[in-house]
Amino acid sequence: MFKKLFSYVREYKAASIATPICMIFEVLFEILIPIYMASIVDDGINKGDLDHIYITGIFMVLLAIGGLVSGILGGVFAAKAATGFAKNLRKGMFDRIQTFSFANIDKFSTAGLITRLTTDVNNVQNAYQMGLRMCFRAPFNMVMAMTAAFIISPKIASVYLIAVIFLAVCLFFIMRSAMKYFTQVFKKYDDLNNTVQENVSSIRVVKAFVREEYEKERMKKASDNIYKLFVKAENKVIINWPLMSLTVNACILLISWFGAHIIVESGGTVLETGDLMSLLTYCMNILMSLMMISMIFVMSSMSIASGERICEVLNEEPDVKNPENPVTEVKDGSIVFDDVDFAYDKTGNGAPVLKDVNLSIKSGETIGIIGATGSAKTSLVNLISRLYDVTQGSVKVGGVDVRDYDMSLLRDEVSVVLQKNVLFSGTILENLRWGKADATEEECIEACRMACADEFIEKMPEKYNTRIEQGGSNVSGGQKQRLCIARALLKKPKILILDDSTSAVDTATDAKIREAFKKAIPGTTKLIIAQRVSSVMDADRIIVLEEGRVNGFGTHEELLKGNDIYRDVYESQTSGNGDFDEPR
Repeated sequence: MFKKLFSYVREYKAASIATPICMIFEVLFEILIPIYMASIVDDGINKGDLDHIYITGIFMVLLAIGGLVSGILGGVFAAKAATGFAKNLRKGMFDRIQTFSFANIDKFSTAGLITRLTTDVNNVQNAYQMGLRMCFRAPFNMVMAMTAAFIISPKIASVYLIAVIFLAVCLFFIMRSAMKYFTQVFKKYDDLNNTVQENVSSIRVVKAFVREEYEKERMKKASDNIYKLFVKAENKVIINWPLMSLTVNACILLISWFGAHIIVESGGTVLETGDLMSLLTYCMNILMSLMMISMIFVMSSMSIASGERICEVLNEEPDVKNPENPVTEVKDGSIVFDDVDFAYDKTGNGAPVLKDVNLSIKSGETIGIIGATGSAKTSLVNLISRLYDVTQGSVKVGGVDVRDYDMSLLRDEVSVVLQKNVLFSGTILENLRWGKADATEEECIEACRMACADEFIEKMPEKYNTRIEQGGSNVSGGQKQRLCIARALLKKPKILILDDSTSAVDTATDAKIREAFKKAIPGTTKLIIAQRVSSVMDADRIIVLEEGRVNGFGTHEELLKGNDIYRDVYESQTSGNGDFDEPR
């Protein structure tokens, strides 16, 4: 995990190295100050040598300034290194997510990915910054202070050694106990983010069904879970502070007691007053270093849990990859499904959603796809643009297995209007140009004419420069669908897939759109998923799906004669009360 994370330090290695160097110099300056302080007492004050006091005092001021400058530089370098590290981690995760197939994304919740990109990265950033400064400063300070103390008086310095061993053992058990709670708490952040995301994105539904109190209770429950886990973790960690305070005060008392006895009994020959002052100063240095180390342990406990979650994203291998020598040309829009089975669960434990699918579609054909909810209509078309890979068999476009194509090229040639229409904040033109970045305004207008979107765009005050709010909240469902169809048409694809994307459009407009397709893009293979028979009855051929299998494939007339499912639904719908989801 650490190797993976630290590989993202990259261009901030110099700042990462400079930080501990500055910390070491800061410690050296701080360790020398008590030595000069002892010299002022023993060789200056006790002997009445003012010149020695002045000269030594100037050295102490210089040492203090050196320590101050080193500390400031260390802080600057640490901040630069930690924030740069966090920036690289976020970019690395986001770039990784862009390579994921739908199957990879299905493993992580949206809220979980957001938590990893925000809270988890912040924890790692804080731990890294503290680590660069404290991980070097605290141990080095403790070792240097212990060494200086043993040089002055090994007998009294043994008090430090006992205190250090005692605190180290206590810290180990405290951190081990707290670690399990910190590991759990970040999973609860996913639940919290998920609750907020669902509430904000579905606020109209919440208000329509007067579920505000229910949502408040959900939020309270998610927040309380985090609170309880943090309280449990902090209750373990908080023991550290009184324990540290007790040890510091005990050490000061013992050093003062033993030191005073030695000074009095030896008459100042074994230990002088200035030396005792230095030992008391080193006592604070050593125990403050231990306090810093304990803080590092707390941050590490949190950051390790966060780091593991970040590495889950960074280590996730996309299960849909480009081949080594990809095909870079799609000859035509012909599609062949050859003995295709498909399951979302690649481990083999899940039941396949598509079974024994064999289809051959000619380039330029208009194909209707109908079936009950859950009959795997969307799953079928997702295989064409390789959003998922087949479990068994093959899907060929233009006579070539889709797994042999360059993925970007394939998806440029297979344009999909998704079942859930998505628009982004920006103008209508900016949204349309997602289909073709360099499209002219004339090309955008023509695509909107084909999708019958020009009818409502021309009535808007700013027309094609009208701003679309986030998620397309300021346009109706039918308008959103037509804009998404226009966006897909701008790509001028060899295959156009409409995944139930005219469901919010009236039947007259639906017919106009289909008629425009016939005239404007006759060479494009068109697959139209629909619940209404009227939307597909004039297609060249129609696929009838039932529970993941092809139940029928033929023209409208052929299916009326030979397919019971299609005939029953057609008769029901033409009589005004039919639905594919009604039992036959």
